[in-house]
Amino acid sequence: MLDEYCERLGPGLWAEPVNALTNLVFILAALLLWRLLQQQYPQRRPLSLRWLIVLVASIGVGSGLYHTFATPWAMWMDVIPILIFQISLLWTYLRRLAGLGALVSSGLMMLFMAANYASGLVPDWLNGSMMYAPAIASVLLLGLDHARRQSCERWLLLGAFAVFCVSLFFRTLDNQWCEIWPLGTHFVWHVLNGLVLYLATRALITVRGAFQ
Repeated sequence: MLDEYCERLGPGLWAEPVNALTNLVFILAALLLWRLLQQQYPQRRPLSLRWLIVLVASIGVGSGLYHTFATPWAMWMDVIPILIFQISLLWTYLRRLAGLGALVSSGLMMLFMAANYASGLVPDWLNGSMMYAPAIASVLLLGLDHARRQSCERWLLLGAFAVFCVSLFFRTLDNQWCEIWPLGTHFVWHVLNGLVLYLATRALITVRGAFQ
């Protein structure tokens, strides 16, 4: 059993009920995104956008499994969908919204993957939150580009960046606040990250011209 969060005080499937149940936020985000996709694309819905929505739901399922079973295999079920979502969203943005070629986009993707690998080598500072440094930096850079390029809902990605910063703050504090708040703060990370994924994916869905 992996014991990484304040709420878990022992073994058992329901040792982290709040951390587990708050993953329903990701499912809600996926449902809202699907409804938005239907509104924006009544006929043909781009595969890349459908894929992102599936990944949002998968993140909720994977994280729910991890906070329920707390085993190494469940941890990978949590981590893998998150990484695939990051890669998929970045690639879709670079190719569709930024209009970059395959070669340049591939180079930037390799840089992102290298940064992710390097962040995994950093000591376990800030309750492991350093591993999200490449992701949060990417959201900021994409947000600045999105605000410059778009006229409709141009601040969505920068909004996602701001919420991401707050959610990372609560993730970092979880183990430090155990004595004064036994429930921990990791569940806030889940709730806010559901909003982050909603805003980031919405930013792509609403740019209809990029997928025609």
